[in-house]
Amino acid sequence: MKKLLIVVDLQNDFVCGALGFAGAEKLDAGIAKRMDETRAQGGDVVFTMDTHGENYAATQEGKKLPVAHCLRGTKGWALYGRTALAKRAYDRCFEKNTFGSLELADWLRTQDYSHIELAGLVSSICVLSNAILAKAALPDAEIIIDSRLTAGPDPLLHAKALDVLRGVQVTIL
Repeated sequence: MKKLLIVVDLQNDFVCGALGFAGAEKLDAGIAKRMDETRAQGGDVVFTMDTHGENYAATQEGKKLPVAHCLRGTKGWALYGRTALAKRAYDRCFEKNTFGSLELADWLRTQDYSHIELAGLVSSICVLSNAILAKAALPDAEIIIDSRLTAGPDPLLHAKALDVLRGVQVTIL
């Protein structure tokens, strides 16, 4: 059984910066612990990082969400807290300028993971998008989301996202 943990966008701007929200910081210790557990079980850890440039306001996302965030190279773009400290130099990192990472999905298609867990932010946007892409890339892998390791600023939307993911056969713990 080959395992993968995908840490989705646990970046300063989503925790304590431009798009931060109360409670996001509480995920950090659990995600760092899950990273260590995954590695101890012989699994791999990869990251997605929301990454924008100075032209963010001119993008489709920037027009619908006019809050500059995760600008490459800024403090807000960097990984947060203990999760940042637990990242290893050999961990693969997928920068993405939209919610889901096609580069991650393309890479997953070349892998043989049987279990893929996602953790991070935001549950109803980037976690949901990347879980769907992982399911499409490796349809026979079990896709897992521990509800204690993801969150969003809107609790109702968070709950709805987890329900939608259950509906597409993602295991919600």
